[in-house]
Amino acid sequence: MLNFEKTLYENTRQKPLVCAHRGAYGGNVPCNTMASFKAALLQGTDIIELDVVKSRNGELFVFHPGKEWAHLRTALPLRLRSSKAIKRLHYVNYDNVKTHYGVERLEDVLLFLKGKCYINIDKFRKNIPAITSLIRKCGVENQVIVKTPPKEKYLQLIEQYAPDLMYMPILKRIDITTDKLLLRNIRLAGAEVLFELEDDPVAKKEYAEAMHEKGLVVFRNAIVYNEKAVISAGLTDDKAITGEEDASWGKLIESGSDIIQTDFCAGLRRYIDERYGKNTSAENEEDNTDK
Repeated sequence: MLNFEKTLYENTRQKPLVCAHRGAYGGNVPCNTMASFKAALLQGTDIIELDVVKSRNGELFVFHPGKEWAHLRTALPLRLRSSKAIKRLHYVNYDNVKTHYGVERLEDVLLFLKGKCYINIDKFRKNIPAITSLIRKCGVENQVIVKTPPKEKYLQLIEQYAPDLMYMPILKRIDITTDKLLLRNIRLAGAEVLFELEDDPVAKKEYAEAMHEKGLVVFRNAIVYNEKAVISAGLTDDKAITGEEDASWGKLIESGSDIIQTDFCAGLRRYIDERYGKNTSAENEEDNTDK
């Protein structure tokens, strides 16, 4: 059970957390909708990742910018539409048939998820002041995880507007960032790490152990959003769900991942629970052995 009064690191000590990429979706249920978030919760996710876009008149909606044609069959970006126009849009399903599901307001989603799980807000960097203000309005500060590339312009905005929100830089292959961030007015929770090879420094167990010594977590991905974009050295959902769980999800766990983002949260939840047990962890088992 998650305890939002504890640190993210403390909540990962029992076993790795499952992060549902855009919720749990498929068939007639589109991603980034309230239905997909409800499905993810039913499937036992610990974290829901969602995307945010701002309308022309400044209202925040849950949608992945750039995916308008794929999900809504419209070419005009939502950022160029009014809130009223956005509310008239409907998703298509995976047979390209129009559904009754509309584009969700971020405020409605945050209020629904309050007290239920961690919330990973993607595309935070595009609207840091506005998103932070809405997070505070909804009272979900202790649940929200925000991430950006570690560019100075984003870090300064986070120090100004969101120093109390859990923050992770998005790092590729090596980490020369976290020690510097620990010296800044930022609530560093860990890092999301992307890697092309299992020998990349951030992919190794030693890296995770070093992060744990600092009370920080390692967030890794099993998702495949583009086969040309290698972000986890082939340790993917695709591999896991076609019969190679130990060679994909298992390797991510063994290398010290504290959070794994997936498009198959029910499968990963089952795999982790079978590996660790419902209420035990490898760490706890070692402690009991020592006693």
